[in-house]
Amino acid sequence: MAKKLKPDRVLFFVTLALVGFGVAMVFSSSAIVAKEKFGDPNYFSFKQLIFAALGLAVMFIVMKVDYHAYRNPAVVFSALSIVVGLLVLVFFLAAAANTHRWIQLAGFSVQPSELAKLALIFFLAYFLEKRKGKVNDLTFTLIPIAIVVALLAGLIVLQPDLGTAISLLVISVVLLFVAGLDLRWIAASIIFAVPAFYLLVFRVKYRRERILAFMNPWEEPLGRGFQIIQSLLSVASGGIAGLGFMEGKQKLFYLPEAHTDFIFAVVGEEMGMIGTCGVLLLFTVFLWRGVRTSMRAPDVFGFYLALGITMMVCVQAFINMSVVLGLLPTKGIPLPFLSYGGSSFVVMLAAVGILLNVSQHSN
Repeated sequence: MAKKLKPDRVLFFVTLALVGFGVAMVFSSSAIVAKEKFGDPNYFSFKQLIFAALGLAVMFIVMKVDYHAYRNPAVVFSALSIVVGLLVLVFFLAAAANTHRWIQLAGFSVQPSELAKLALIFFLAYFLEKRKGKVNDLTFTLIPIAIVVALLAGLIVLQPDLGTAISLLVISVVLLFVAGLDLRWIAASIIFAVPAFYLLVFRVKYRRERILAFMNPWEEPLGRGFQIIQSLLSVASGGIAGLGFMEGKQKLFYLPEAHTDFIFAVVGEEMGMIGTCGVLLLFTVFLWRGVRTSMRAPDVFGFYLALGITMMVCVQAFINMSVVLGLLPTKGIPLPFLSYGGSSFVVMLAAVGILLNVSQHSN
């Protein structure tokens, strides 16, 4: 029976701070574009406010649900089945921007790949608890996990969405490594992954262009290097204290995806190094409290569940900020709680609700 403890307050307020700051930055980064395209400067920020309200409501509800309910194999495998079904369904729906990533519902879009992250974490937490002490057993543990991960990642790659697929793989590797996976299996996986990486990146034109832009964006400053150059200019022009809220210039039709994947660049321009370090600090605190929650979980399932959710948020944040700063090739991965978007926002907050519930049971 759950202890009568309150959830981790630090984790709770860090999440609220990120959500509130994110809504403000979506308004700042999208107002001019929204006015130009839709005649309403609040078009994106109003929708983001709805997403935030919905996500926080879901977080509060999920926070009250005992996380042991997700330990049920019926829940775990039903979630996997539904997610796989949705990932297949998108291929039979109309494409958006030449991709099959979204399901349109009542004017809003749902991205099944976001749900896949949470479903995979449920599965790994459940399966690794059942296989405790036998993580290196090839047929008993590794092959079943590899089949599930490959199925989810493969369907997501076909959408195509390589960035989210890589996130799934990173989360899986971290959990397996913590579970005691032998380094020889990790080395073998890397060896087998090299040909796949070559085919998926260097044999696909737009991905190869992103790698070349990452290596030398100034070679084609008005072509493949344009986005990363504008991002770096945006961050650099902010200096220490920034130009001030709403005063950024690169978002004025220079920086593509300013309110989504590159919102961290707008933070750098308007809030300066103080703002970017503040966001980094919030995610660092989130990482600390998430790992702390997992370490104090009363059972193995809670440990992997909390650690998986923490990695889901922080790995995605790390990738996004690294892309904006030119430390990784450009990928379409949003910054958790800050970037504009519906399904990612709501799923992340639902996951935080689960994490907060685990914290209530902490030893």
